[in-house]
Amino acid sequence: MKLAQLTAYLESLAPLAYQEDYDNSGLIVGQPDMEVNQALISLDCTEAVVDEAIATGCQVIISHHPIVFKGLKKFNSKTYVERVVEKAIRNHIALYAIHTNLDNMMMGVNARICETLGLTNTRILAPKQNLLKKLVTYVPIAQAEQVRKALFHAGAGHIGEYNEVSFNAEGTGTFKGSENSDPYVGEPGIRHHEAEMRIETIYPANLESKIIMALVLAHPYEEVAYDLYNLTNQHQQIGSGMIGELEIPVDEAEFLGEVKAAMDCAVIRHTAFTGKRVKKVAVCGGSGGFLLKHAIAAGADVFVTADYKYHEFFDAEGKIVIADIGHFESEQFTQQLLCEIIQEKFVNFAIRLTKVNTNPVKYFI
Repeated sequence: MKLAQLTAYLESLAPLAYQEDYDNSGLIVGQPDMEVNQALISLDCTEAVVDEAIATGCQVIISHHPIVFKGLKKFNSKTYVERVVEKAIRNHIALYAIHTNLDNMMMGVNARICETLGLTNTRILAPKQNLLKKLVTYVPIAQAEQVRKALFHAGAGHIGEYNEVSFNAEGTGTFKGSENSDPYVGEPGIRHHEAEMRIETIYPANLESKIIMALVLAHPYEEVAYDLYNLTNQHQQIGSGMIGELEIPVDEAEFLGEVKAAMDCAVIRHTAFTGKRVKKVAVCGGSGGFLLKHAIAAGADVFVTADYKYHEFFDAEGKIVIADIGHFESEQFTQQLLCEIIQEKFVNFAIRLTKVNTNPVKYFI
């Protein structure tokens, strides 16, 4: 299939609009119209991973971490980033990254951590704001249902576990067309009164152009009247980290032992135990220190994450146990998640999990 088919599907599940400002998710190397029949999945894209793709005949590498975070000014093989990009281009291998946009999804990286740790009643720890907008439009009553259906089909009207959400109120609209107009109802030059339905619905801001196009195509009027509003509401299914509960509370040492086994950790760096039994657990794959206040405010007993610095451990202040399990360890199961996501849609597309351990951190035990 075309590479664009694969990337479009991934971005329908984890839109690029949901990545963090510092990130560089998406197609980094390659052309959307290139043919692909096999993909290599990895957490990181290293030279060894590119060599593996060459040896196994994969045309695209899908990694969690982008190989390029900042603009490259020179290509002279001095850094591993330059060498990876150069080798991929020479061998016609596409490089695609799905990073914080996948982290921020309800079904993403943190959901897989929660599943691995056996957490239930999970939710986003820090939902994002300013991702939702409201559309208000006015439609003749007879055509209101066809417009609603078009808006819902385009992605509007979704709130949590509910779809096709809208508010509707009847009223009277007036308009008078010029002599050059071709009104759907009424006559040019004569003010017309029409029984109309006011339709309100919310939508993700990144779908705005698609939704407006659906509105215009479904609406009977020559000139479609609509209003767009920015909302500051939190998007409960998009955001950083997750929090969940253990079915049976356990003591802190026992819980960390379970985390070590489930997440295949060589070691866990942690703060002092508080003496409480562990019931609520917050998680964040990768560098999650910025979420500590959210974890404490949510009543988490333990915060499982990575990349904590020495002085940052003091911030626990005896309120919570910080468990730093390592960056690679916290995100390693993302590879299996990506395989499952792709195979669910493209049953006959060949997927390979890398055999390269890309973890740059080694433990001397």
